[in-house]
Amino acid sequence: MPSTILQVKNLSKSFGENKVLNAISFLLRKGEVHALMGENGAGKSTFMKILAGLLQPDEGDIELNGQPLNKFDPLAHQKAGIAMIHQEIMMVPNLTAGQNIFLGREKEISGSFWVNNEKLHRKADDILKQTGLHINAGTKMQDLSLAEMQMVEIAKAVSYDAQVIIMDEPTSAISDREVEKLFGMIRNLKEKGVGIIYISHKMDEIFRIADTITVLRDGQYIGTDAADKLDYDTLVTRMVGRKIETLYPEAGTQPGEVLLQVRDFSLPGKFDNISFDLHKGEVLGVAGLMGAGRTEIALSLYGMQPAASGTIRLNDKMLQLKTPRDAIREGIGYVSEDRKSVGLITSLSIRQNMSLASLGTFSGNGWIRQQEERKAIEQKSAELQIKSSGISQPVSALSGGNQQKVALGKVLLANPEVVILDEPTRGVDIGAKFEIYKLIRQLTSEGKGVILISSELPEILGLSNRIMVIAEGKQTALLPRNEATQEIIMKYATPGQLHAQIT
Repeated sequence: MPSTILQVKNLSKSFGENKVLNAISFLLRKGEVHALMGENGAGKSTFMKILAGLLQPDEGDIELNGQPLNKFDPLAHQKAGIAMIHQEIMMVPNLTAGQNIFLGREKEISGSFWVNNEKLHRKADDILKQTGLHINAGTKMQDLSLAEMQMVEIAKAVSYDAQVIIMDEPTSAISDREVEKLFGMIRNLKEKGVGIIYISHKMDEIFRIADTITVLRDGQYIGTDAADKLDYDTLVTRMVGRKIETLYPEAGTQPGEVLLQVRDFSLPGKFDNISFDLHKGEVLGVAGLMGAGRTEIALSLYGMQPAASGTIRLNDKMLQLKTPRDAIREGIGYVSEDRKSVGLITSLSIRQNMSLASLGTFSGNGWIRQQEERKAIEQKSAELQIKSSGISQPVSALSGGNQQKVALGKVLLANPEVVILDEPTRGVDIGAKFEIYKLIRQLTSEGKGVILISSELPEILGLSNRIMVIAEGKQTALLPRNEATQEIIMKYATPGQLHAQIT
């Protein structure tokens, strides 16, 4: 059996009267990928921050290679051999990949008072090659793809001679092809004896890459098993504390008449000649690889990046959408894939965020009818089952799943007829996904049309009535659900191939 690198015993942490971790134990071995699973709010983030030295526990012991870790400081933990790759990229965009890898250690690498960028980039190139990356260390971070930035984060961890690497949702914003590259890097690190703590809400990834799985729920340790001893249903039950019979709720109604018509929709450099109908009560799935143009189409339909040509009709009325305000007024709502930067103002409260798109409904003569606003938001929060201390709580204090529900609530409060959901379950746990899926079914039962953009093909197949595939800004297929499989969708999503458009 591989030797132990990291051992955690009876770790506890409270914030005020809220005990977020209660006597957690955990063990990581050399060359092991140990998945840490649990819903948002289970305590995973707090546990990882303690391991990374960002927080100090109230009780418990942590040993690295048999030596106690007592100094809870990020730099001390890095030097000891623990590195953390955060879900949000922690890089300086206008610096090079090499400068980011050695940020804060430039003089140490240069061997003198003056920073020697040539020497620094040579060393960074060596590390990038060690990790199997074909990235020039002199390339600025802002010129790399999101996946390449993620890989540079891993190279930075390797540069510290890390024995333990914590990966928090490393695939949340990268394509399937880039996931394969990441998994290749992980296998390479395993061969070198590096232990990896892997956090992801994507269950298929966990069963592909993990050797061992530990589950936390509500700050409690639930159990640890070899990955090949667990199945999907057992793992979900451990995470949520109940059995979820069917992840994708059945549609209660059939699509009705045409609600939205889009014809010859084009924006040079982004997408070209997109045409489709969206029916009342229908979920139209939009599939494609990262960068295919899916989000750009959504932003144009929402007036954020107006199309250069083409037409949009809603209930047979021709629309001219120049701004998001136009789209909201006409009955189109959009939930962004990037809830923290675009969808929400996290420093503001739930109430302030949820009413942003609907202030006109609650105001007159320059005054907001606060009692009416509060009542509507409390009702919507209850409908969405947002877990909070109240609607005055800052959004920044909520879990990822509850933040996503606030973003949904903001859009739904305006009562749109067409709801565009761009990666609505990215970074949320299995329980929150199930709630969002039920909400989508509720919207269609009310006769609303839903455009669902997702990189998770099981999600697209599980919820959509029809599926539109986009590749390199072009519409390559429009498939009825009963004719679609993951293999067929990927065939049409693959760039560089000619496909006959299916209408």
